[in-house]
Amino acid sequence: MGSDSKIHTFEEVAKHNKNEDCWLIISGKVYDVTPFMSDHPGGGEVLLSATGKDGTNDFEDIGHSEDAREMMEKYYIGEIDEETVPQKRTYIPPHQMSNDTASEFFIKLLQFLVPLLLLGLAISLRNYTKKE
Repeated sequence: MGSDSKIHTFEEVAKHNKNEDCWLIISGKVYDVTPFMSDHPGGGEVLLSATGKDGTNDFEDIGHSEDAREMMEKYYIGEIDEETVPQKRTYIPPHQMSNDTASEFFIKLLQFLVPLLLLGLAISLRNYTKKE
């Protein structure tokens, strides 16, 4: 880590949220993990899911090894301006499909009837082609 670390704003860091350009905020530090995207054991999607927010909790919840923590040093690019980081982001859950009991019934009915129809077709075909 360099002694003259650059201070980044949250808005600046949040713009880097793609596979080809991925920055993370972990423990008040900013990391450009773009070169590590394809090598991350959990896949690049895991890193992308931590963009646009303070990823400290995501990082700590996994329980990374000391080797992983040491590896982070080569991706360090500066500090985050803590005043620009939103205090709390509101969680918006993904849109859920409504539980339509009629469609559930129809699916269960099909799961029962299709195998019976196939069995009936197979028996009919066998009897039709059977030589006496």
